[in-house]
Amino acid sequence: MKKQDLRFPDGFLWGGAVAANQCEGAYQEDGKGLSLVDLLPAAEGGRWDALQDPKKAMETTYDYYPSHESIDFYHRYKEDIALFAEMGFKCFRLSISWPRIFPNGDETVPNEKGLEFYDNVFAECLKYGIEPVVTINHFDTPVGLMKDYNGWANRKTIDFYLNFCETIFKRYKNQVKYWMTFNEINMILHIPMFGGGMDITGVENPEELKYQAIHHQLVASARATKLAHEINPDNQIGCMLAAGSTYPNTPNPEDVFAALEADREGYFFVDVQARGYYPSYSKRLFKEKNIKLNIADGDLEVLRDHTVDYVAFSYYSSKLTSADPEVLDKTEGNVFATLKNPYLEASEWGWQIDPIGLRITMNEIYDRYQKPLFIVENGLGAVDKVEADGSINDDYRIDYLREHVREMREAMEDGVELIGYTPWGCIDLVSAGTGEMKKRYGFIYVDRDNEGHGTLDRSKKKSFDWYKKVIASNGTDLD
Repeated sequence: MKKQDLRFPDGFLWGGAVAANQCEGAYQEDGKGLSLVDLLPAAEGGRWDALQDPKKAMETTYDYYPSHESIDFYHRYKEDIALFAEMGFKCFRLSISWPRIFPNGDETVPNEKGLEFYDNVFAECLKYGIEPVVTINHFDTPVGLMKDYNGWANRKTIDFYLNFCETIFKRYKNQVKYWMTFNEINMILHIPMFGGGMDITGVENPEELKYQAIHHQLVASARATKLAHEINPDNQIGCMLAAGSTYPNTPNPEDVFAALEADREGYFFVDVQARGYYPSYSKRLFKEKNIKLNIADGDLEVLRDHTVDYVAFSYYSSKLTSADPEVLDKTEGNVFATLKNPYLEASEWGWQIDPIGLRITMNEIYDRYQKPLFIVENGLGAVDKVEADGSINDDYRIDYLREHVREMREAMEDGVELIGYTPWGCIDLVSAGTGEMKKRYGFIYVDRDNEGHGTLDRSKKKSFDWYKKVIASNGTDLD
């Protein structure tokens, strides 16, 4: 089909995205409890090992913790939001740090200082006409819940989460309309510490424990959706998936089915959150993995009756898979290992660049759920060079984003309903997976290195003015 030159609809939510645990810093200021990332060193200090062994992470004292100061958004949010406003942001995706509101996670009375911080952040956004888009739990389950309850493996965490939700839904009733219950909810299968705030080491059937925790999160999401609609009928509640369609390595039907199964792994979550029931294929999945879920009375009804209003997702790359175990030429992509696609280029971190894959992913998700979509993460992590005159010529980032925006337009012409677009790390921040600063995504450069050195001063990259032009033209001027 012919490529179209299209305009985005009026009211389209152009913006950018960050997460509290990757940008705020102030890790113990004003009564905040510990977040999961506050236990983690940078990559060189053993971050991946710590992610896989939470007990070891809690018992180890590392030389440097990137999250403890991060980019200090906690003290610099006014400066940063003013820069977002200068770009013309219509929305700003951020998260509320659960342990900043309930330091251990299980308290009944919230931390007022934490609530006041987000009062101020949202007021600053609304001053510029920027709509806050809030993730409730973005890899930020309090460490206290992991230590005392093993996080989402314990059904009690549902009630702790709902207490958190009720507190923020009521507090920010007049400031926030767009919410997401969990960030990249499918990541619990790959990094249980981040996704579930839990330790699965030494467990006899870790898959069963993960899916039990998943059930708790799905029930919590549905009950939070119900609660949000009761508190404010105008609230829009979304789920959020780490997405990216999987291609078969060959036309071999076994490869095709392997790709289908790979996609189902993620769609499983949205099948429940958007359709309201466990998919038919889950019966075989549970049988083959020897998973017996403990489902309480009323759980299936709440899942059925309180589905999400929209489907949000992150997209960085497509994936490639084979049923042949001898095919081993793999690369990395947002935690998911994937075969190298010979038709695609890759970033410095091995993440394959596939703009058309975004159009494919959007069509597949929309065809499956028929609910509005929201692209809440997309971007290119790269090493940026500051020139002698202070300029940062990140044309590679502009090229990446330009091609993805073009394919977004094509998907919308295909019939996909899209609410908005918030590229990831609109300001440089600490990488979740590696703890690095040199892996930069932002339109705004932050003077900080991997060891925590630097002034934290902000400066505009070339992509800043490019994205400003894109927003001003409502997506028609991409040059």
